[in-house]
Amino acid sequence: MLNENLIGVPGGRWKLQTPALVIDIEALERNIAVMAAHAERRRVALRPHAKTHKSAEIARRQISAGALGICCAKLGEAEALAAAGIDSILLTSPVVTEAGIARLLALNAKIGALAAVCDDEAIAAHLDAAAARSGKTLSVVVDIDPGMGRTGIRPDRAPPLVERIASSPNLRFAGLQCYAGQVQHMESPNERRDASLSALKELAGLRDLLKAKGQDVPMLSGGGTGTFDIDPDAAVLSELQVGSYVFMDRQYNDVWTKPGSRPPFETALFVQTTVISANRSGLVTTDAGLKAFATDDGVPVIAHGAPAGASYFFFGDEQGGVIYSEEHGKLKRGDAIACVVPHCDPTVNLYDIYHVVRGDTLEAIWPVDGRGRSA
Repeated sequence: MLNENLIGVPGGRWKLQTPALVIDIEALERNIAVMAAHAERRRVALRPHAKTHKSAEIARRQISAGALGICCAKLGEAEALAAAGIDSILLTSPVVTEAGIARLLALNAKIGALAAVCDDEAIAAHLDAAAARSGKTLSVVVDIDPGMGRTGIRPDRAPPLVERIASSPNLRFAGLQCYAGQVQHMESPNERRDASLSALKELAGLRDLLKAKGQDVPMLSGGGTGTFDIDPDAAVLSELQVGSYVFMDRQYNDVWTKPGSRPPFETALFVQTTVISANRSGLVTTDAGLKAFATDDGVPVIAHGAPAGASYFFFGDEQGGVIYSEEHGKLKRGDAIACVVPHCDPTVNLYDIYHVVRGDTLEAIWPVDGRGRSA
């Protein structure tokens, strides 16, 4: 395996063949511990979202720290992590095709605790029939739309769907999911707080209505890294679906730093790149271009390896560039530069492996188990 020869070598982190996806294991461990302590203090459970890391090893560490299980966004991710030994999974995106439902029920037969979301009565009927054929009850969570309009059913239309699932002989109504993705990156703390608590107020109203009708709601799942410290105040969610806190990225760092605060979690994920050309004053070319980063939200931020004030830009598919002032030092061919990624989830999906470093030493190489499993 590429770079395997560097495991345990002092300074090996800076000798990696690049571009390489790097985890600072000490920062990762602290992030997992901080979130676990927060959940315990606020008396809310954790079901971290593995769509961020797609890694069975990281999922195991989150569960060891107290998480109930994990979330997966796609069926393929869930299959990959289940094959690697993860036994408690909430699939947060609807599965609606005949072939997909067959895979869902096959996965349900293999692991101890699987739950799927649903936002449509006709799909609930298909799930019921498929579960009957499989011989094992399927746990189903009703997906609530908090106004985002992506998936889910609005709260006022949800009771008949809940009743349909709860009365199905081969389904178990497991609760409600409400993820307000549209508020997670709001830079104004007050606007983010108001928007998230407003969505949760609607969810609480639906919960109370269902309970008044005699329908228990075992689980209320939702929230994210941007609202991890807000949502427990509503006393509605029983578990948090936080994901990006394990790594952080420029998007989430901006949520706190732009209003003048300090991010509550450390940056633990980097793309490391190497200077491959240095023929111009104040400008070098690296080996990490558009193919090395998710590019949906701007450019990376240089964390280590370049003079103060240096900035990164994309020089094309294969190359990146760094502009800097030589008065703070001069970059040369072969220099390693570590970058904070703009958006962690889709950047991870570009790589097969993580290079896990402790200080300057490469400690391990982990697979990105769910990489490319988008179906």
